[in-house]
Amino acid sequence: MGKKEVKKIKPNEEALLAGVEIVKESPLFSRLYGGLFVRGKEQMGKTPAITDRDGSIYLNRDVPMHPQEWAYTIAHCRLHYAFGHFEEEHLPAYDKLMPDGSIKKLVSFDIYFWNVACDIYISRFLLDVKFGRPTCGDVSTFASAGDSEIKIYNWLKEHGIPEGSVFGTALPGQVDMQGLDKPITYKDPQKYDTPAAMFARALTYSVSQTVSDAGGHAFRDPGRETASSRAANWFINHYPLLGGLAAGFKVIEDNSYCTENEISIAAVDVTLREIYVNPAAGLKEEELKFVLAHEYLHAGLDHAGRCQGRDHYLWNVACDYVVNGWLNEMHIGSMPEDTLLYDPELKDKSAEEIYDSIVKEIRKYRKLATFCGNGKGDFFGGGNIKGNGIGKGITMDEFCRNALQQGLEYHLSRGRGVIPAGLIEEIRALSMPPIPWDVELGKWFDIHFLPLEARRTYAQPSRRQGSTPDIPRPRYVRADIPEYSRTYGVVIDTSGSMSAKDIGYALGAIASYSAAKEVPYARVIFCDSDAYDAGYISPEAIAGRIEVKGRGGTRLQPGVDMLMQAKDFPKDAPILLITDGMIEDDLVVRREHAYLLPRGCRLPFRAKGDVFYYER
Repeated sequence: MGKKEVKKIKPNEEALLAGVEIVKESPLFSRLYGGLFVRGKEQMGKTPAITDRDGSIYLNRDVPMHPQEWAYTIAHCRLHYAFGHFEEEHLPAYDKLMPDGSIKKLVSFDIYFWNVACDIYISRFLLDVKFGRPTCGDVSTFASAGDSEIKIYNWLKEHGIPEGSVFGTALPGQVDMQGLDKPITYKDPQKYDTPAAMFARALTYSVSQTVSDAGGHAFRDPGRETASSRAANWFINHYPLLGGLAAGFKVIEDNSYCTENEISIAAVDVTLREIYVNPAAGLKEEELKFVLAHEYLHAGLDHAGRCQGRDHYLWNVACDYVVNGWLNEMHIGSMPEDTLLYDPELKDKSAEEIYDSIVKEIRKYRKLATFCGNGKGDFFGGGNIKGNGIGKGITMDEFCRNALQQGLEYHLSRGRGVIPAGLIEEIRALSMPPIPWDVELGKWFDIHFLPLEARRTYAQPSRRQGSTPDIPRPRYVRADIPEYSRTYGVVIDTSGSMSAKDIGYALGAIASYSAAKEVPYARVIFCDSDAYDAGYISPEAIAGRIEVKGRGGTRLQPGVDMLMQAKDFPKDAPILLITDGMIEDDLVVRREHAYLLPRGCRLPFRAKGDVFYYER
């Protein structure tokens, strides 16, 4: 009996199988829909691969290609189905006015141009994700064509397709999508298992695995989802505003961990990019959506970083009132019945405003509970820690802020639901770089000290007079002003809590702006437990020759009163108070004024004037 003949695999087919294995190892393309069928040159000639409208992919084993090229080709074919290129709702169409006055959208397109447009779009995507070895032409020549298949299609119709160019998986002049003459129509576009939904799930898996690997977390396959992970994936799949944040945070359901750390329902650690959910809370999936959205907004709006010296728990309570009000307005999930800080009367108020009212009733609000529990905040961790794997030089604060900003723009452009105006304003404010404190202080000077107008006078001839002796030319000079009419008061806290560096830094900025706004003198008062009148001092003296007195306790009211009662201090002159906030809580200033504090310090009362914060 002879030996059984072993069929040898040809090198071309071996390369194809190696390419299939590369795709199987990809967390994204391995989970995309698309059955693979191997054919030969008898059926396919020299065409490497084609995609059918039902998602089937036919590969030509007789075409010589590198395994990485086969991986690229398979991914390209699967993306045709995943991106909905066969679906009627994505195809080029035009509006037709019907006899009854209604408008009907009719599909009308050139199959070859549409196929090439889709090929270019996919080629861009694969180049961006750097998967496989490209087999297509240079798509950079279509940079001005647009960022969608429809825009690329219209651009190609106007400019044409370069002869002999190949951007798909078929030969030049051929289409690699079979069945475009019979587009797919879904009776229920919200059906979960549409190609778009399948792609979203695959992308969720890929992003989650990538982020988990970068952060050193153990990854759990979404195939074994819990209620919390399903709720998190819902944001990635269906809610773009918070989808980016949801992809960047790991949801941990661990009863023992929550018990050990006294987490009643949920909490978020921005630094570790982890959200802790207590499974013992017994929340339904819709309630979990609400809770996760609550924690995502804490992270995205940098509530931990914005605490800035406030009482952490009371600041957490104020942020909870704002966030819960927004989520209720957006109808995200359902509110848990217990331990929820929600008050309709606080609508349209910022967290800062709510905090200022809370501190007046500390005993009452200390008894309230966040999602973490009684007397404990449900967000912690600093936003300035470098995010491991997020990107070089990117802090967690920047990552969260960018994710929320990009989610907002996508959400608004696609009309994916109502977002409260206050939340939009806060997201956009966080996306803008903060105005430097000295620029804000400069604006304060602009308001109170308008530029002096120059006037012409023949008493002082112009410097050009010598060139035209017979023609009198006046000179422009500044208007004369009374010595102390253009001035302001400066009350400086010189108590032991204020460092010499803090005082010097603030005085230096004041001196520079005084000189720039042509303020000849400022009335300076030093305060600790008593007030010391330094009199009127020029900007130059403020900058370098002041001898600071005091360094005892802190009371600014005597200094303010001294200025208010001084007969030689103008009644309409503003006052600038420099302090670290460790002053009396009943300070009264009955005229225009502003405060200048080191960053992280706060006043013990709600300020009626402007408050500027400078970096120490």
